Amino acid sequence: MRNSATILVIDDTPANLSLLNQLLRTHYRVKLANGGAKGLELAASARPDLILLDIMMPEIDGYEVCKRLKADPATAGVPVIFLTAKAGADDEEYGLAMGAVDFIRKPIAPSVVLARVRTHLQIRTWQTFLEDKSAWLQSEVERRVNEVLRLQEASIRVMVSLAEFRDECTGNHIRRTQDYVRLLAEHLSKHERDREFLTPEHIDQIAKAAPLHDIGKIAIPDHILLKPGRHTPEEFEIMKTHSVKGEGMLLRSQHELGEENLMLLYAAQIARSHHERWDGCGYPDQLVGEAIPLPARLMAVADVYDALRSRRPYKRAFDHAEAVNVLREGRAKHFDPLLIDAFIALEGEFADIAIKLADE
Repeated sequence: MRNSATILVIDDTPANLSLLNQLLRTHYRVKLANGGAKGLELAASARPDLILLDIMMPEIDGYEVCKRLKADPATAGVPVIFLTAKAGADDEEYGLAMGAVDFIRKPIAPSVVLARVRTHLQIRTWQTFLEDKSAWLQSEVERRVNEVLRLQEASIRVMVSLAEFRDECTGNHIRRTQDYVRLLAEHLSKHERDREFLTPEHIDQIAKAAPLHDIGKIAIPDHILLKPGRHTPEEFEIMKTHSVKGEGMLLRSQHELGEENLMLLYAAQIARSHHERWDGCGYPDQLVGEAIPLPARLMAVADVYDALRSRRPYKRAFDHAEAVNVLREGRAKHFDPLLIDAFIALEGEFADIAIKLADE
């Protein structure tokens, strides 16, 4: 019974083509080419399952044909068996280096040809199966990872919605500050100081973490959180605990996952430390300078700019120029100097985001 595999024979000697055709056609579909150019044309038009290739041919020899086959992605995976009268080890080493899988010596022995062809077709079948299986497994892993990411993002949205529901901040505040953080991080990633840390993956995880910066406000009593005027010193001390409470919530979530999650790690750093100041006068830990985690320093600039541009019961909304002046004055006091330099460089883009995502 004939196998469904297709064998392409490339040989410039008619007698060899005839012999191999008679030998193989009982078992396989056979295509014949009387030279290298014709063989390449047939291989390109319909990819064979295996190629028997003579080495010594005029115009284009077998080595060159094999080289071209392996350079073409469409035929690179097709097994090539050289047919040759050459018996030298150097010839065989060169042919294998070209990408051939085997050599058959001339004059050919029919039983050897059939055995080698059968063996290499079986090997190729298993290779194809494993490649297909690997591709399926890869796609399945990617699908599962995407499911986890979608679930993670949905969970974040729920947590953020809870915080929004109990605070004066709007969803647009969340979107604006997230965009500000990403802008600053991408700009700072070009600076020598932070280039190694601010990889594209880290920037993405920091930006995803940014909406959780005030998640701890869920735990602040309504009469303090929703107070329309300024807080008393005692009330402000309670209000400040939202940073530590937020960190605690996020670290518990990370612990329950049972593995390190970059997004939750950065979210916890942001929640606890985005009210720290470069000069050490912030809260809750009075950290100084680069002791403040970089994700929190990024959030500090984004959060203050947005707070200045937003109207509150106890303050009017600042225009862009006024907000820029406040942040500039806070350089090396409230804020990381390099971040303020980045902010000044990006101030036009900040202004555009503030307009595009303005509260209704």
